[in-house]
Amino acid sequence: MFEEKYDFYSPTNLKIHDLDSSIKDHLVVMDSLDMFTKRHSENVANLTGRICEYMHCNNQFTIHCILAGYLHDIGKLFIPKEITNKTSSLTNDEYEIMKTHTTLGYNYCMEDLSLRPYSDGPLYHHESLNGTGYPRGLRKPDIPYSAQIIRVADEYDAIVTKRQYTTHVNISLTLKELIQDTLPSSDIIALDQLKQNERLGKINPKPLKALFKVVVDDTLYEISCVMNYVNYIKNQIKRLNTIQKYEKKMNLSKKATMKDYYKTGMQLLFQQGENFENYKQVLDEYKNALIIREKRIDDLFNEIKIIKKLKV
Repeated sequence: MFEEKYDFYSPTNLKIHDLDSSIKDHLVVMDSLDMFTKRHSENVANLTGRICEYMHCNNQFTIHCILAGYLHDIGKLFIPKEITNKTSSLTNDEYEIMKTHTTLGYNYCMEDLSLRPYSDGPLYHHESLNGTGYPRGLRKPDIPYSAQIIRVADEYDAIVTKRQYTTHVNISLTLKELIQDTLPSSDIIALDQLKQNERLGKINPKPLKALFKVVVDDTLYEISCVMNYVNYIKNQIKRLNTIQKYEKKMNLSKKATMKDYYKTGMQLLFQQGENFENYKQVLDEYKNALIIREKRIDDLFNEIKIIKKLKV
């Protein structure tokens, strides 16, 4: 049975290899990353660019953010594979080693004149506005705006990957979790923040709001893909119903010529793998698939309603 196909991230995403041919050779190093990290880096770059577009950033800054986002995890090249590929939780010591990918990535970029301008991505993408991040524990005024945007894209894709989303149904749960990261922690309220009446969370709410729009776009894209498949299913059901009608007429016919006529008609309508014995089973499978896909469309539209009501 034909299955609908779509990327979790819309194919309208910016592609890293189209951005700056002058540093293309220097980005080949990304191919040395494991496929999981490389795909994550591509996703973060694409999301970062689309967030920038919704924030109406200028083209030069947007391209900078995309490349910095693409390189944000380059330091993981220098982390032991037994740590980066570990499927269970990291120990405290392993986590401390993993955290060094920020400075390792920064040092790598600084050694390459072409990558040096984008070293802010690797170094700052785990810094938090409230000073609880790493490697330097910086606060909002000292964290490059590019890194504040990249962090939002990074956290979103990390959660999506961890939860193995294959559809945007229930994606609002992830966005609600990110909203919590914009809120101040009751455990960490610096005196100078109180004086300024500025209580910050970990991530900047402005790029998060832009991410909401990106997610709505991708949800609409998924809906369009499912709708295309629904149309395909309906056509298959129509075809198989016609076969079923021919069979009934064949069975009611008394003349051999008419039986042969309807039998030939059925054979002409069969598709690969279908025959007289299994076509009814195929029909039932399509009917069940239609119910599932129509429900998914309803669920996806409901997700969009939820997302549009979210407050940051």
